[in-house]
Amino acid sequence: MAVLSLLSAQGLSIKFNGLSVLSDVSFDVPKGQVRALIGPNGAGKTTLVGLLSGRLLPSSGTVHFDGQNVTNWPSHKRIVQGMGYTFQITSIFETLRVHENVALAARRHQMRDTLVNEVVEWALVRVGLAEYVNDIAGDLSYGHQRLLEIAMGLAQQPKLLILDEPTQGLTESDIEAFKALIDDLRGEVTVLLIEHNMDVVMQAADFVTVLESGQVLFEGVPSDVKASALVRAAYLGGANAKA
Repeated sequence: MAVLSLLSAQGLSIKFNGLSVLSDVSFDVPKGQVRALIGPNGAGKTTLVGLLSGRLLPSSGTVHFDGQNVTNWPSHKRIVQGMGYTFQITSIFETLRVHENVALAARRHQMRDTLVNEVVEWALVRVGLAEYVNDIAGDLSYGHQRLLEIAMGLAQQPKLLILDEPTQGLTESDIEAFKALIDDLRGEVTVLLIEHNMDVVMQAADFVTVLESGQVLFEGVPSDVKASALVRAAYLGGANAKA
């Protein structure tokens, strides 16, 4: 495990009903990096996120986070340690106001109320939702709900933020806002971005890990990934920019 790695997966494998879904997956994410995880549907990306976040336990292999072996830790303990994440499907509290959603996330760290209010304001400003602070969360557009979920993740003041398909279903303007947010967070929060939109990956990521059939196929900077014939054959489909 690299000395400066915040997140390290080593030899992760998992089987469901005897069928191998991930096999010997290893990678390291340095502190401050924006790492993209890409691959075709069925490559094992969401399963890998489940192993990293503690929602699933591996059949073999280890997960180290911030210098600790968290392989068998439940997800809530990893959150307290500084691992935040969002899901493919929004998980906001639709009947609560925007600020209440973010406040609930902040209170997971047992902050005093005055600090919670400061964190809520800071998080909503970072994602561009400050003007919606008193709106009912369920009344927001889908794109704004996705941004609210990211604000909830940021309110937990994570060392690592795992974003699973954050631009899925977003408008072009929402996607541009998301890319600007990642640039704003760069170096401040380590980001693991699971994403299908290759324009987002190429512009936002510092480094890319490509999964295919439950294994690491390729790793490199975005330009190397884009130029790789191996990646194009397995995933990008030549001129196809999205999968």
